[in-house]
Amino acid sequence: MSREAHDAASEACHACADACDRCAVACVAEPQPKVLARCIELDMDCAQICRLAQGFLARGSPFDSVVCAAVVVLCDACASECEKHRMSHCLECAAACRRASKACSWIAQRIPRTGDAPTGTHVDH
Repeated sequence: MSREAHDAASEACHACADACDRCAVACVAEPQPKVLARCIELDMDCAQICRLAQGFLARGSPFDSVVCAAVVVLCDACASECEKHRMSHCLECAAACRRASKACSWIAQRIPRTGDAPTGTHVDH
């Protein structure tokens, strides 16, 4: 996997985590935050997995594909939930989630099989 793909995924994860944090805070400040509880929960989960993925990607971890697979799942779930709401912070978060999901999906394709764990870094420098 190229360094460019890792850098793009890392940048997308960073932007997504920030957008999710902003969305969660804005949802809490809405007049009826209880209605947005699922959105807030997914924002927090998505932000956390994106930050975790950033670290794996930065280190060139041989297991970054595993974390990126989780990013795809959580970002897609968060985007779907945010798209149900018409507030700008939700729509901006959904767009950032879709970008991170797309960027990480390329890396997630390399998930090692059980018992076939990679032993070193795999990023082409």
